[in-house]
Order: sequence, then C-alpha cells, then structure tokens
Amino acid sequence: MNFDFSDDQKLLKEQVRKFLADKCSTKVVRRVLDGAETHAAEVWKGLVDLGVPATNIPEAYGGLGLTPLELCVVAEEIGRAAAPVPFDSSVVLATEAIKLAGSEAQKKKWLAALASGEAIGTLATAEGAQPPKPRSIRTTFGNGRLNGVKVPVIDGEAATFAVVLANTGGAGDRALSLVLVDLKQKGVKAKRVETIDPARKHAELTFTDATAELLGAEGEGWSLLERLYDAAAVYFAFAQVGGAESAMWMARDYALNRQAFGRAIGSYQAIKHKLADMYVKLELARSNAYYGAMMLAEGGADLPLAAAAARIAATDAYDFASKENIQTHGGIGFTWEADTQFHYRRARVMALSIGGPLAWKDKLVSRLEQKNAA
Repeated sequence: MNFDFSDDQKLLKEQVRKFLADKCSTKVVRRVLDGAETHAAEVWKGLVDLGVPATNIPEAYGGLGLTPLELCVVAEEIGRAAAPVPFDSSVVLATEAIKLAGSEAQKKKWLAALASGEAIGTLATAEGAQPPKPRSIRTTFGNGRLNGVKVPVIDGEAATFAVVLANTGGAGDRALSLVLVDLKQKGVKAKRVETIDPARKHAELTFTDATAELLGAEGEGWSLLERLYDAAAVYFAFAQVGGAESAMWMARDYALNRQAFGRAIGSYQAIKHKLADMYVKLELARSNAYYGAMMLAEGGADLPLAAAAARIAATDAYDFASKENIQTHGGIGFTWEADTQFHYRRARVMALSIGGPLAWKDKLVSRLEQKNAA
C-alpha cells in the first residue's frame, strides 16, 4: 500500500510553496495581523490564478476536477505559511458543504463562483460557543427567511455567502438544517469581533428576515455537518502539519544561530529535547493525516475514525510546536516583534474552528466503541 503522493501532486505542492514563499512573507502576515483588511487580497488573487479554489471542484462546475489528495497538499502549504487568506472557510468548509448537500442549481451557481474566485464562502454554526450543540441553536429559518445571530464567523466580512446552521423546527438533531444565504443583502449585518488571531478576521453576523434557501433536506443539518466536519478535519490536519513543521524549523534555525555562553543554544540538551519532541509529534500527526487523506480520497469506511485521529494528532502537534517555538526563542519569543506569534495564534484558532480537542476525543472514543460493537 502506497501512502506517498504522486509526482504531479508533489509538483503542485512545490508550486504553491514557491508562490507563498515569494508573495506571502512574514511582512504580509504581519500587515494583516496589525491592520484592518480582512485578508491579504493579493495573495488570495494569486492563489485563485493558480487554481487553488478550483482544485477539488468538478469540471462540470468550472473546477479542475482533481482529487482530495491535491487539496491536502495545498492545505499543508497554506498552513506552513500561516497565510492570511480565506482558504479554510471558503475552499474547505463552504465548497465541501455545497458539494455535499447542494442542489444542481446551487452547485452551478456557487461552485462556479468559488472556483473562479468571484465568491468567497464561509460556514456559520456557532452562537457564542464552540462546538455548537443542537439545543443551543437559536437562529431560525422558515418561509424563506433567516433570523438570528452567529458569532464568531471566520471571514464573515469578506464572504459573499454563508452556509448557516439554523433551527427549522422539530426535535433534537432533526430540528436543524443547513441554510444558504447571500451575505450581500440588506437583511445581513456583519460586525468584526476580536479573536486571538487577527490575521484571520472573524465577525458577528446578524440576520433579520434575510432571504435564504435550504442546503440539503430539512432536518438533516446536524448529520450533514458531521460529515462535513470529517472531511474538513483531514484538510485542517494537513494545514496544521504544515504549520507545526514551519514552527519546528523556525525553532531549529534560531537554536543554531543564537549563542549563549560561547556556544549555540541548540547544543544544549534542554533545547535538543524540545526539538526532538516537536519532531515526534509532527511525524505522528503526519502519519494520521496521510491515512485520513487516503480514506477521504477512497471514500473508505474508516473515514470517521481516521478523521478524528488526524484531527487530534494534528491539533496536538501544532499546539505543542507553536508553544515550544516561543520557548526556544526565550524572552524575545514573547515580544510583538517576534514572528513566533503567527503560528501560536493560528494553532489556537484552528484548534477550535470545527470543534475543540475534547469534542474530537469524544468522537474518537464513541466511534471506536461503535466499530467494536458492530
């Protein structure tokens, strides 16, 4: 069984890495972090020109028709650069949601717009807490109108449309549906909210009799969201692996150059152990991400298990590497001028974006129990 990527996939990975190295420097990340812009527009346009948003969209809807594996290698490079672009919200969450549950008309309209870069999408589920629970959803949808508040919503200001988790009546999980809403109408207001990572802007979206339509069948919102999160967990795992590796190399490079008591700090055992622990967690996360990618590409029965394992391992690896990178840099690592903060901030936001580590550990345990009972 071959777990490696093909030559073409590796070439795609190299092209995206080279582009981001040239166009998405730390200065660009810091500019968005410090400034008011929603994302790095020039970087996003370059990724659109490379065909990144179109990667996993079928050719029938204006995409490139490639496989999930190509999107995985792209996600890793986006994570490595800590790129301030709406990749996870638009290319992963919104696109996969429409592919999963959209009608033919919805796919023709929105997938084509996503592939060309004309539209940016996002997913709005939380109402002040993550992860959302069925009984906590107060946003309502009925008679074609959406009312309620979603917060925080990543790229809520930049997005053209949102896939919203709303209450459509009924009981329990069956009370929830996914709803597709155009964010550029009068019934929608977006207000920026502060999060730990200002390079990935979030917003509060308020819907007041906003015109919307169902995405998928009524009452299937929660089950569709679970399936969407399994796919997203794999893509996010690759982005987290890329970020963890970048943080590790940043720490390594600093340890080789920083001198203390007449020798590089990397020669001291305490620093060596930090770097070794980062590497071990990274490789564990990478192996889980690779297996998740294989299950996603093949539609394997073990995808729910593989997605949960990949999500847990990658979140742990990124969180650990981002923290140890700061520690390796010592006092300078805690300053605003240090670039170590980029990956720490991104690691914290990504750890919560589709449910935190505890939620995914619960999923893994319950899925293992179901498999063993079968």
